Amino acid sequence: MDRALYVAASGAAETLRQQAVNSNNIANAGTTGFRAQLLSSQAKAIQGPGLPTRVNAIGADLGWDSSGGAMQTTGRDLDVALRQDAWLAVQGADGSEAYTKAGDLQIDATGQLRTAGGLAVLGDGGPITVPPASTLKIGGDGTITVQPQGQSAATLSAIGRLKVVTAKPEQLQRGTDGLMHAKNGVTLDPASGQFLASGTLESSNVNLPEAMVQMISLSRQFEAQTKLMKATEDNASAASTITRLGS
Repeated sequence: MDRALYVAASGAAETLRQQAVNSNNIANAGTTGFRAQLLSSQAKAIQGPGLPTRVNAIGADLGWDSSGGAMQTTGRDLDVALRQDAWLAVQGADGSEAYTKAGDLQIDATGQLRTAGGLAVLGDGGPITVPPASTLKIGGDGTITVQPQGQSAATLSAIGRLKVVTAKPEQLQRGTDGLMHAKNGVTLDPASGQFLASGTLESSNVNLPEAMVQMISLSRQFEAQTKLMKATEDNASAASTITRLGS
C-alpha cells in the first residue's frame, strides 16, 4: 500500500504538471515561431531508511521541439522568417538579450522596431529605431532599407541591420519568459549569408491533433491515479478494521 500510494500521488502531481505544459503548447498553436515544449517523466526511488518500496514520479526536462514550423507567405514587408539555425535577437523584459523565431515585426509610435509581443528588436548597435519612411524593406541578410517620407525612391538608405545569431538546439534553453537564451558559457555567432525571407512568417511547430490526443491521455491517466489513491485508502481502512476485530 505504501508503494502504491507514493506511485499514485507523485504520478498524479507529475501528470498535472505535464497537462499544464501540454495546455501551454495548445494555447500557442497559433503563435508565430513558437517551439513546443516536450513532455516526459521518470520514476525515482525515495532515498532514506526503510525498505526501498517508495517511488516518486518526477519530471524529466527534454527541452523543446527544435523542428521548424510551416512557412506562410504574407507579403507584408515587416514579416520575416528565419532559416532553421538562425534566431532573431530581442531585448527581454529584464533587459537581457534573448532570441525568438517570431518575425511578425511592427513599428511603435516612437519609431522603435518591436515584435508583435512588444519586445524591442536588436540591431548591431542596440534597439532599432526606424525614421518616418514611405517604404521599408528587409533584405535577406537582415539589412533594413527605407525610403524617407517625401523623398524619391533614389534616396533609399540603409538604417541598420537586424541582429541574428546562429544557434544549435543544444546551445539554447527556454526561459520562463518563453524566449530562448544562450546556455551558460555559450557564445553565439552572428548569422551570415542570406538567413531570412521577407514577407513570410514561420508558424508554430505544435502538432495540434497530437497535443489534443495527449491532453485526453493525460486526463485519463490522472483519473486512474486518483482512483488508485482512493483504492489504497479503502484498503488501509479495511486492514485497520480487521486489525481491530482481531484484538
